Amino acid sequence: MNIEFSNAVLAPALALLAGILILLAPRFLNYFVAVYLIVVGIVGLIPLLQR
Repeated sequence: MNIEFSNAVLAPALALLAGILILLAPRFLNYFVAVYLIVVGIVGLIPLLQR
């Protein structure tokens, strides 16, 4: 089974992980949101930077 990591796979997986972590430790919500946004931004820019 070969899974290609792309926005279609990575964004929902990160959202699910962030949601679970927020439920477990809600006081860290700001950190989870910040890390999620940074990761999604980097993943979104990678195709543009590889040109």
